Amino acid sequence: MMHKTIQYITLVIVAFAIMTSCTTDPNSPGVEYMPDMYRSPAIEAYVDYGEDPYYVTEEVAVSQRNQQSARQPVAGTIAFHGEDKAFSLPYAYPNTPEGYEMAGKENRSPLPTTLENIEAGALSFGLMCSHCHGETGKGDGAISKNGHILGIPDFSAKLKDLPEGKMYHTLMYGKGLMGSHASQISPKGLWQIVQYIKVMQNGGEMPSFDENGVEAMTENQNNN
Repeated sequence: MMHKTIQYITLVIVAFAIMTSCTTDPNSPGVEYMPDMYRSPAIEAYVDYGEDPYYVTEEVAVSQRNQQSARQPVAGTIAFHGEDKAFSLPYAYPNTPEGYEMAGKENRSPLPTTLENIEAGALSFGLMCSHCHGETGKGDGAISKNGHILGIPDFSAKLKDLPEGKMYHTLMYGKGLMGSHASQISPKGLWQIVQYIKVMQNGGEMPSFDENGVEAMTENQNNN
């Protein structure tokens, strides 16, 4: 009995919904129960439509509408990347031969040399660089082996003494046939790759670390 009652109530509800949704006007959609599901309201991008008038007066809401929401940054401000403030500053060296040389002399990594950073750099290098440079930086990646790009230098030979500032500059802007990686990897990630390249420059030999995984200072480093 209960089952039949539920069926009858359901049938009445469905019939009522159909009858109230229909209309003799061919230009009318009838009653729309969920119009946002199939006809979303047109909204202009980058326009502030104001707060809900329920919470503020209509006058305040109207004054907030039709104003550009994506405003220009205040002059002199610098975008914050959400990491360490060392990575929030814009890159200071121009994409010129002079900028390349200057970066090699002046630019130094803000990251401490740690096992964690080197391992992170090795992971990124394997994903982004090894297809050309090879897994160990010998210039024997798949693209080199199949003849598409020849003459990729060996980090432990021709590029053994390349300063870290020039490495970062090359990753930032690209050089020769190598394109920029700045859009795919964060500044911190680029410096982590540089740390791993420095290991390959040393023939794959890792530096010594203390119990916290930080590079142990050598006698020469302590004297400097």
